[in-house]
Amino acid sequence: MDIKRIGIVGAGEMGNGIAHVFALSGYDVLLYDSDEEAAGNALALIGANIDRQIERGKIAKGKRSEALARIKVVASLAETADADLVVEAAFESESVKSAIFAELLPHLRPRTILTSNTSSISITRLASRTDRPEKFMGFHFMNPVPVMELVELVRGIATSEETYAALVGVTKNIGKTPASSADFPGFTVNRILMPMINEAIYALYEGVGTVESIDNSMRMGANHPMGPFQLADFIGLDACLSIMNALHDGLADTKYRPCPLLAKYVEAGWLGRRTNRGFYDYSGETPFPTR
Repeated sequence: MDIKRIGIVGAGEMGNGIAHVFALSGYDVLLYDSDEEAAGNALALIGANIDRQIERGKIAKGKRSEALARIKVVASLAETADADLVVEAAFESESVKSAIFAELLPHLRPRTILTSNTSSISITRLASRTDRPEKFMGFHFMNPVPVMELVELVRGIATSEETYAALVGVTKNIGKTPASSADFPGFTVNRILMPMINEAIYALYEGVGTVESIDNSMRMGANHPMGPFQLADFIGLDACLSIMNALHDGLADTKYRPCPLLAKYVEAGWLGRRTNRGFYDYSGETPFPTR
């Protein structure tokens, strides 16, 4: 399959990052977001992130204008359909994603590959609600997209070998490493990562340690670059809870039961870095634990 133009649905943190890496790799990008403010800020945010890469010597200065010229912010979801590959990067909600696909499908060309950046929702189930389950896949980028090297490729039960091979090629073309995962809740990365974060929250909940002591233990004792609470705040506690619920519901095993403390933080609206408060408070110069 000759893939040259990428449609991206969602201009938030993940969608921005995905547009960024595709444009830098020479692909034309059609970027859409239902939030006009997010869509309007998209190019400025991508430009600022490219500037950081230039400052660090990761890319040449001339690449900035070339990459930004390849990105077109479009005003309607239907406009992303004029693409060889569409990447849905909306909020991690099955109903939201299904609604996007329902609106998009009438406009897609028959050959277009449709993908979701979901981190935990069944690819087979999402694909079954489309007119092209053989051309549907999970295309799961890690955050922050420009930095992280891995992309999980998740085949639904009906995904064709041709579609999978095309996505392997695209992933390598943008300088990422493809990792194949079976279509089970959480796939590979979050099947392992989220229960670790959830267990850290249980350790806090049960008084085994404090936020700082647990984070320091994993950073300095297990050589993790970020402690579990620092990482959870970066991911977003609502996303962590959503993934744990998907694991618990999909695998029916009590070891995946979300910690009540995680649910309580989400109920309070303490979702991590983007709300300035999660397991740490980010309102000042130096983050400090909230518990």
